[in-house]
Amino acid sequence: MKKIALIVGIGLITYACAKVPLTGRSQLALVSSEEIQPLVNEQYDQVLEENKVVTSTADGQKVLKVGNRMAKAVEEYLRSSGYAELADDFSWEFNLLESDQVNAWCMPGGKVAFYTGIMPITETETGIAVVMGHEIAHAVAAHSRERMSNGLVANFGVGLLSSAIGQNPTLTQAIFLQSVGIGSELGMLSFSRKHETEADQLGLTFMAVAGYDPREAPIFWERMQAQSGGEAPPEFLSTHPDPSNRIKKLNEWMPEALEYYNK
Repeated sequence: MKKIALIVGIGLITYACAKVPLTGRSQLALVSSEEIQPLVNEQYDQVLEENKVVTSTADGQKVLKVGNRMAKAVEEYLRSSGYAELADDFSWEFNLLESDQVNAWCMPGGKVAFYTGIMPITETETGIAVVMGHEIAHAVAAHSRERMSNGLVANFGVGLLSSAIGQNPTLTQAIFLQSVGIGSELGMLSFSRKHETEADQLGLTFMAVAGYDPREAPIFWERMQAQSGGEAPPEFLSTHPDPSNRIKKLNEWMPEALEYYNK
């Protein structure tokens, strides 16, 4: 019986594999975007209720301006690359929240939050675009869906989201929060770093197609690295690749990004 269950489980995992848009990497997709989105909308509204929203401030308007510009460019880029259906899935929201956290995130469907703690490091609209492109890339690459699928497999075995909620709603909620970048890592740190590298590469392209100079990306990460001052890194860096390695990779990807920017 255990062998049969294992075979069925392997079969379901194989069947539930998807390809990351634009990069082509295989990813686990046991959970559909349609299943996740109601949870996303509920959680995003809750975050806005529990935090002071300062989108109406000068910094907040910059986040909104950059977000809308990048969202339009990314949708056009996806459609021109054969992903029109994916582009139509986004319902963008951009908000700045008052907090000392040096952090930002983008939930599935384009629900974005920046914290005021990261704004001094961005310095300019282009700096905001570096972070925005990276976070939007997480949503485009369906990293949350992949991370949640892996979390459900690790904690419940192969199963449906509805089944996991029925078995242990608290743990399922924790897995969901981790999958969208909020909450504890649940032992998935190395897996997260893989996503961060992929988001760096896509994000560099996204800011370039939106008309923001991608050469500012390594400079931003140098400022972020300096922010840590040899102490514990900011939350935004806690699951990310080593800053020196990430800057090296960004410079390797720079020629292609500059082609988009120069257009």
